[in-house]
Amino acid sequence: MIWLTWRQFRGAAVMTGSALLVLAVALVATGPGLASAYARGIKTCGETNDCGRFFDRFFDEYTTPFMAVTLAVLLLPALIGLFWGAPLITRELETGTHLLVWNQTVTRGRWLTVKLTLLGVTATAAACVLGLAVTWWSDPLDKSAAPGYGLMDPLVFSGRGIAPMGYAVFAFALGVAVGMLVRRTLPAMALTLALFAAVQLLMPLVVRQHLIQPVSGTFELSRENVDGFGIPRSGPPRVQLNAAIPGHIGAWVLTSTLVDPSGKESPEGSVEVSTVTGPCSPAQMRPPDASGKDPCMNEINRLGYRQQATYQPLDRFWPFQWIETGIYLVLTAALVGFCFWWTRRRLS
Repeated sequence: MIWLTWRQFRGAAVMTGSALLVLAVALVATGPGLASAYARGIKTCGETNDCGRFFDRFFDEYTTPFMAVTLAVLLLPALIGLFWGAPLITRELETGTHLLVWNQTVTRGRWLTVKLTLLGVTATAAACVLGLAVTWWSDPLDKSAAPGYGLMDPLVFSGRGIAPMGYAVFAFALGVAVGMLVRRTLPAMALTLALFAAVQLLMPLVVRQHLIQPVSGTFELSRENVDGFGIPRSGPPRVQLNAAIPGHIGAWVLTSTLVDPSGKESPEGSVEVSTVTGPCSPAQMRPPDASGKDPCMNEINRLGYRQQATYQPLDRFWPFQWIETGIYLVLTAALVGFCFWWTRRRLS
């Protein structure tokens, strides 16, 4: 059975392995240089107290490879479910070869166990190795990422650590289960992709933020959490916040609103500050100094305006990784149990 399973899927395995090998070589070849450039930049900006600008330049320079490797990790589980899981049993059902195997002293349970174990373990190992390799390579970029691209943000989180392992084994089991029910390869592949995509969207948008109670806090306005200060032709000035928390680099910001001195949400980020005289007037407005202090923001802070936010801090990255991976493993176990039950009771 092991030999037969390998013969059936050696093409897909060799193709996937070759692609991962090329990516691994690229990561190993460029990773030390990336880390060295980051270390030099940190040393230099520390002397000039201007690390914020270095982070912006450094991340902008490597944004394309950063997104490319993240996308590769995100796509691998989907491809495993699509091309490894869905055809695994469906192809046997379409051609009727499953009946031939069962008549050769191979039980249904053994037949399914060998197929699931060999390909499932291979898929899991490939996704785990790729996820950890990309996490190692992208560490300097994760430390300098722009707001919205931090390690805890949904897009990046799903492409780091051990979570891809959980996604891959779940996608594989989902593909097998869907294939058993649909019994046609192409429809099974399409349905597997749709269901997996739905789960991958549901997890970060609805479930993940509630796995651990979020942290709430109120913060002064600064260059870290303010994108801009605008003076419209009509109406009060407005402060535009970004997805960042002062003093909590890399946090996943769930909500971020501007509140007035009474603690109520300020509509559209409007602030009651003079733009005729004082530090927020066009004539006296100055850019932040070397220490990052902005006279206009200082004035708005003095009036009592604050950022009110709920967030998941960066130090919860690995707890979230373990919890989410565990959830996917439980779902995988349920799908595998269903596959064995369906094979023994319903499949013919």
